[in-house]
Amino acid sequence: MNKKIAIIGGGNLGTAIAEGLISSGFSSPENILITKRNLHTLKSLVEKGANVSSDNNEAVRFGEVIIVAVKPFQLQEVLLGIKASLEETKHMLVSVVTGVYIKDIYSIIEKQLPVFRAMPNTAIAIGESMTCICNQSATPEQIKFVEDTFDQLGKTITIDEKLMDAATVLGACGTAYAMRYIRANIQGGIEIGFSASVASLIAAQTVKGAADLLLKHNSHPEQEIDKVTTPKGCTIAGLNEMEHQGFSSSLIKGLTASYKKITTDM
Repeated sequence: MNKKIAIIGGGNLGTAIAEGLISSGFSSPENILITKRNLHTLKSLVEKGANVSSDNNEAVRFGEVIIVAVKPFQLQEVLLGIKASLEETKHMLVSVVTGVYIKDIYSIIEKQLPVFRAMPNTAIAIGESMTCICNQSATPEQIKFVEDTFDQLGKTITIDEKLMDAATVLGACGTAYAMRYIRANIQGGIEIGFSASVASLIAAQTVKGAADLLLKHNSHPEQEIDKVTTPKGCTIAGLNEMEHQGFSSSLIKGLTASYKKITTDM
């Protein structure tokens, strides 16, 4: 079912969603409308046949699925601005706004239409996001549609809303943690003799391959580690030294520090 999708907020995230849905063939360009004040920045989408507007209410009247992709501090103003145009029997509302609960959205819109929260990460720009989804008042068919929508942009999983803050840390902040590991790997590679560009390629592709092993084999990291740790070998020597220096514990502490921050401030 090719529903009309309105994306309110044509920033990096909103644009990535629109681009991904069109390039995957999931949505035809004429069934997408995206809003932004400065429409000239949406030129590439216009060239692909998508609709653009600076009027959020026009977007709501156009769409059946309303994806809100604005900054957290903008959300209340945006929802108040479109609430009169929202129809309980027509619309599904999908928020990709960090830290705003479904109950807070309902308190603003004051209508009992299906509301979803979706938490993608920056890899959505290349169709490799990990998106966590929760909902309230949605039918199985509506849930499937939203999951299918974000499946075009990577992988999805439906979770309880109480885990959305944790999902933000593990799935969204986690991109930065992985990048920091890759950066350290590159620095180490340079120290042992590689140029920066070669070290970068080896480090990034190695991490990509390691992740694919887990996803495609549905295996545990330790199973894959065991395959490359021979007795008295260089791999186990390096792993043990990293653990002596607090590698795993520092990562876990970083995750919990981010979680404490997001649950305290939002």
